[in-house]
Amino acid sequence: MNGLQLEGWFLWFILFWVVVLISLMGIGGFFMFRKFLKALPKQDGKSDLDWQEFYLDKTIHLWGQPEKEFLYELVSPVPELFRQVAKEKIAGKIGELALEEKAKAIDNDLIIRGYIQATPKRDHKFLRKKLDQMQIDVSPYEHLFD
Repeated sequence: MNGLQLEGWFLWFILFWVVVLISLMGIGGFFMFRKFLKALPKQDGKSDLDWQEFYLDKTIHLWGQPEKEFLYELVSPVPELFRQVAKEKIAGKIGELALEEKAKAIDNDLIIRGYIQATPKRDHKFLRKKLDQMQIDVSPYEHLFD
């Protein structure tokens, strides 16, 4: 047999890349599966993404430029790759709160409450840190962190 023999450094090189590629495909598949689950319709016939878009469409006229900039500043710690998705999810939650409360406009209080509720609990420490950096008192919102 005069073929290619896998031994020495070449074997380790191939094994390294097999592990790297399988890991990357697993990570990508995990995020694709999560997105797929969010797109599945619930009992009411709409998916989480449909509701998010609904709330955004219904409240887009309530957003002013200062409020948009405030939201952009709050999501600045989110890695850039995920920032747009995070902004849309948070804005959808803010829109939901605005519709529930029949708000006439989106204000900073509504943005902070929506942001806290839309953020997973594991990320609350980063949110608290950002609010502290922006010198925003979180004591009125402590009940939302539970």
